This record gives sequence, C-alpha cells and structure tokens, in this order.
Amino acid sequence: MKKNVPTIRDVAAAAGVSTATVSKFMNGTQRFSPAVEAKVTKVIAELGYKSNPLAQSMITGRTRTVGLSVLDVANPHFTSIVKGANRVALQHGYTVLLVDTEENPGRERPLLEALSRRVDGMIVFSRMQEKEMGWLVELDKPLVFFGRLSHLNLPHVASDDHRGAYMVTRHLVTLGHKRIAYLGFSKSRRDEERMGGIRECLAAHGMSLQVFDGSAPSALEGERICSSIMLGSEHPDALICYNDLMALGFMKAAQTLGFKLPADISVAGFDNIQFGNYTSPPLTTVDLQSERMGVAAMEKLLDTIEGKPTTSFTMIEPQLILRSSTLNRN
Repeated sequence: MKKNVPTIRDVAAAAGVSTATVSKFMNGTQRFSPAVEAKVTKVIAELGYKSNPLAQSMITGRTRTVGLSVLDVANPHFTSIVKGANRVALQHGYTVLLVDTEENPGRERPLLEALSRRVDGMIVFSRMQEKEMGWLVELDKPLVFFGRLSHLNLPHVASDDHRGAYMVTRHLVTLGHKRIAYLGFSKSRRDEERMGGIRECLAAHGMSLQVFDGSAPSALEGERICSSIMLGSEHPDALICYNDLMALGFMKAAQTLGFKLPADISVAGFDNIQFGNYTSPPLTTVDLQSERMGVAAMEKLLDTIEGKPTTSFTMIEPQLILRSSTLNRN
C-alpha cells in the first residue's frame, strides 16, 4: 500500500498557519516570530516533510545550483579548486554543476551559455582573451572569473603568478644557477605573468632567459619537449615549467635520456599538486593555493547571488615549496 507523502498543506494545517507562511519560511524569503518558526520546524520534522525543489525554484526563481567551469578536470590543480568551491557551496545549501571544457576554447561559449540557463550563478575559467569575453557579461548572471581582468567589470579571483615566478627564480639564482630556462604555455594569460616574474628577477641579476613554448599544459607535452631542451649544444642548468604536470613529464623523459636530476638540471613547477611530492626527486614548486582559490571564488559568488557586499578582486598569495629537484651549485 502506497504511503501518503506529507504536503505543504499538511504542514500548514498541523502548524495552524497558511501555506504561504510555510513556503516563505522554508525558502528563507521572510522571517516570522520565534514561536511560529519553532512550531513550523517541529511539524516539518514530525511529518517528515520535504519540499519539492522544482516547485521551490518556480516560487523563488532560484535553483540553489551554481555552475563551475574548469579547463581540465583531470589536472589536479583544477580538482583542488573544485574541492574548495564545492565545500563552500554545500555549507550554504547549494549544489555545484561542473563543466569541463577540456582545454578547448571552441567549446567554452556554447557550454557556458547552456550552463547559465540552469544555475543561479557561475565561476568561470577561460583561455579566451579578455577582449573576446564581453558576451559573458551579457548572460546576465552573477559571475566570478578566475584570473586577472583589466577591463571587464566582473568579480575575479587570481593567484599572484608574477610574484610566485619571481620567488622561484630568485631561489634558483641564489642556488648558483646561471642558465635558467622556462617551459611555458603561451595560450594561457597566466603564462605571460609567470614569464614576467622570471624575467624581472633575472634582469635584476644581469641574466637572460631561454624560453620554450609547449602546446599543452600536460605531462605528455613536458615529456615530448624534453629532448629539444636537453640535447642541444648546451642545455640549461635549471628549468622552470608552466605547471607541475609539464615538470613531471619533463623529469621522466630527462631521466630516460640518462640525465641525473638535479645534478644535471634543477626543475621547478607551479601548482603544488600532490603527485609532485612522490616523484624522485620530489618537485620544488610554487603553491598557488588552488583549494583556497576555489573557496574564495565560491564565497564571492554566493555573496553576489544573495545581494551581500563583496570585494571586486581577491588576490591569493603564493608559497614556495622547496624539495629535492633543485640543487645548490655554489
């Protein structure tokens, strides 16, 4: 025999209030006297009433769902960001709808436009140039962007990539390295910031930078480009990679080619992904506080959705993590 499911009318009758009162109380759109709220809460618990999310969203115009778009969910950097953002969303009663654009700029716009129709707000990573992103504002949804913005009037969260790059370069210079190279990823705006920090530090010490450009921010690309870096007439004595994945791929290939790390070349990366602590040697890296970035972005988005004041820009300070992949040559 089918069990009767309690309705909002049952709650209202048992509590001696109107259905509108129950609805407003559960949706948080209006406060009532402590006695009324206590009575409604007690009846809801006794009857085991659960609201219909679809009906609730039709009343409030809100889905209690937020969108999060990342560039590659297989990259542990983005996984940590999702973890931080999701934790905050759950604490506030929101569900995260995740979109992975798979490092494909052509997929971003259609996916984000579709996502915007299903959520109350979005957090977005993008490889697109800022001048190409005006359509994001036109989606007319609360939105937080990951990365620096110069012109678009959107709340954004970024790590201080320039400072992090300067820090790791200064560390290598202090260790006595003379031929420092950078394996970058020019398709990312963050690449320019990181290269700028490296160049600034080297210029202050009268040193130049050799640059190699990868076609993807992946371990496979780091592995692929290794021979081009190491088998020339004079290879670098230190290499800073755009991210840890490229660094790990490079290290594997270099060791396969017969080089000793860090005796033949010191290696450093960005992101402080977990795997870097378990390689041989463990990887020196710039910790961009990925999980904290996710927390900050979600807090900013939820404040925007709920009409609370929030800062337009949050900068996350990096931390240099020293491990055995960099060697003192003094």
